[in-house]
Amino acid sequence: MGKIPVWNPAIEFIEREALEQLQLARLRQTVEWALKTPFYHQRLTEAGLTRPEDIASLRDVRNIPYTTKDDLREAYPAGLLAVAPEQAVRLHTSSGTTGMPTVIYHTRRDIEHWTELVARCIVATGATARDVFQNMTHYGLFTGGLGLHYGAEQVGMLVIPASSGNTHRQIQLMKNFRTTVVHATPSYLLHLYEVLVNDGMTREQLCLRKAFIGAEPHSEQTRRKIEELFGIKAYNSYGLSEMNGPGVAFECVYQTGLHLWEDAYILEMIDPRTLQPLPEGETGEIVMTTLQRQATPLLRYRTRDLSHLMSGHCPCGRSHRRLARITGRSDDMLIVNGVNLFPSQIEEALMKIPEVGTNYLIQLEKRGSMDRLVVKTELCAKLFMGDRQTLDDLRERIGERLRSAILVKPAIELHQPGSLPVSEGKAQRVLDLRPAF
Repeated sequence: MGKIPVWNPAIEFIEREALEQLQLARLRQTVEWALKTPFYHQRLTEAGLTRPEDIASLRDVRNIPYTTKDDLREAYPAGLLAVAPEQAVRLHTSSGTTGMPTVIYHTRRDIEHWTELVARCIVATGATARDVFQNMTHYGLFTGGLGLHYGAEQVGMLVIPASSGNTHRQIQLMKNFRTTVVHATPSYLLHLYEVLVNDGMTREQLCLRKAFIGAEPHSEQTRRKIEELFGIKAYNSYGLSEMNGPGVAFECVYQTGLHLWEDAYILEMIDPRTLQPLPEGETGEIVMTTLQRQATPLLRYRTRDLSHLMSGHCPCGRSHRRLARITGRSDDMLIVNGVNLFPSQIEEALMKIPEVGTNYLIQLEKRGSMDRLVVKTELCAKLFMGDRQTLDDLRERIGERLRSAILVKPAIELHQPGSLPVSEGKAQRVLDLRPAF
């Protein structure tokens, strides 16, 4: 493949022993920062950790209690602020089902470190200062917009801060300014392609060559579908607002897993039920500790995201460990008549069926005492020109394919392209209508 594109070779190819020494030094510094917050001062003191020197080795990270999203909510608004308020230059918030936000503060130094991580990610995909970058995700309190924006500017790309939505305008911007790289959710890119086709355009009228996709779990089949439709390379990314946002882990040009920047984070994989560490290769919950963020340090944060560590080395030669794609969340598991399944399993099966379109919805209902699983999927437009028997056969084939994958045979609804709701942000793939009791 020729010369490996790299932003910071000294740290990206650092020897493993030197990387772990750097992690230990930064972990101690992070503990020192954390002790300045009301929340961690109490939590760490109760665990017998009252000074940075109590961390003798990286293994001692396991002596630190876990941090959860509920902890962040209870600490709102400033219980996790480790610096004087006037030292913070920005905050981002996110909210969950309870509506109580979590807040992450950043100093100017924190923003610079975050920008450096994103720049590494962008360059690892082969993007350069010659590219035109169109950012199709939300700005404001959502981290995806500003996170990628700052990193792309650092690389020297021409940045179009298009934000999300207004798909016709997005396409017009792509044409007028010859956009070569975009950042969007996978579901939105699939929607954008549908609009492109409906407008009578072809992908050859665009200059697009790369897409950065993330913010929602998606299957390898969805990624490949995006690549085939647009004739581009789509690079998987991983980030979460509690760990800054984008820039935590990214694929390189080889697309063999997500390089997680271990000089900025300590990564652990645990069994979400027992909370015990898991060996390399076993799927579990990602737990992360920040190593460079001063304003809001987080120790052993339970992300609820599910993945596994990949063995071996990437051909690019980077020394940082790699994550497999995120398969879902430990709290996203659906239980249907006693069977455990994840939405990602349904997506993976659907995207292997050529007749299936780019949008789908999983709906859960109650019929008497039994759960009913309904999968609504759009089809390619030409199929609706066929006869009823063709559609009935396809409905049965999709149902059997899903039953083999998830051990539950759902009811299948076939819809015309563009008829299911489209989200401009993270796709809402599951609608659970079952009573809460």
